[in-house]
Amino acid sequence: MLKSRLITAFILIPVVIAALFLLPPVGFAITTLVVCMLAAWEWGQFAGFASRTQRIWLAVLCGLLLAFMLFTLPPYQHSVHLPQISLPLQASLGWWVLALLMVLSYPVSAGLWRHSRLLRLLFGILTIVPFFWGMVALRQYHYESDHFAGAWWLLYVMFLVWGADSGAYMFGRLFGKHKLAPKVSPGKTWEGFIGGLITSAIISWLFSLWAPLPVTLGVLLACSIIAALASVLGDLTESMFKREAGIKDSGNLIPGHGGILDRIDSLTAAVPVFACLLLLVFRSL
Repeated sequence: MLKSRLITAFILIPVVIAALFLLPPVGFAITTLVVCMLAAWEWGQFAGFASRTQRIWLAVLCGLLLAFMLFTLPPYQHSVHLPQISLPLQASLGWWVLALLMVLSYPVSAGLWRHSRLLRLLFGILTIVPFFWGMVALRQYHYESDHFAGAWWLLYVMFLVWGADSGAYMFGRLFGKHKLAPKVSPGKTWEGFIGGLITSAIISWLFSLWAPLPVTLGVLLACSIIAALASVLGDLTESMFKREAGIKDSGNLIPGHGGILDRIDSLTAAVPVFACLLLLVFRSL
C-alpha cells in the first residue's frame, strides 16, 4: 500500500504543478471543473445515492452549475469581488464553522442530517462549489500582469496542506498517543495534529523567503494558520461523512490513495478559506 501511494504521489505531484504553471486560466478552470465533477460523483455516496445513474446525474448537474456560473462572468473581467466568486468564498467560511460544530458534536450532530438527503446534498454543494472558485480565483489573480502569480499562490496552499498531512502522518506514527477525534477518525492524534502545524509553519517560512509572494509576513501567517487548521477540518469532515455512509474510501480512482475526495478533502476546506481571507478579508493582493 505504501509503495503504491509513493509511486502515485511521485507521478501526480509533477502533473499538478505542471497544470498550475502551464495551463491558461480557461484550461485550468475546465480541469478543475472536471475534478469537481468527479468529487460530486463520489459525494453521491455520502448523500445516499446508491445508483450509478443517480451519481452520474449528480456529477453532470454539478458540472453544469459551475459552467453556468463561469459563463455568467463578464468577458475579460474576473474580479474576485464579483458575486459569482465572492459569495461562494464567503459561504465557505460559514460552512466550515458549521462543519467544525458537526465534527465536535458527532455522532449527536448526525441525528440532525443523517436522514436528510437534501441536507447532505447541500453540504456537498458548500464543499465543492467554493473549492472550485477558490482554485479559479487564486490562479487567475493578477494574471494580466504576471501569468504565474496565481500559480505560486496555489502551489503555496497545496504545499501547506501537503505539509500538514505529511507532518501529521509522521508525527502521529512516531509520537501519537492522544486521540484527536476518536469518534470521527480514530487514527488521528493530537501529536500528529501539532506536528502537521509545525511542518506547515516551516513551509510558510521557507516560501516567504524564496517564493514571490507579495504580502506582509503577518497576513501570510494569519491566512496560513487558519488554512492549515481548515485543512485538518476538511479531512475530519470527510471522515465523518464516510463513517456515516459506511465506506472506507470515497472511491478507487487513484491507486493507493482512494478517490478524488480522499485526496482533495483537506484542499476543499483550505483553498476557499485561504482565498477568502487573502483576497476578500485582508485584501492583500
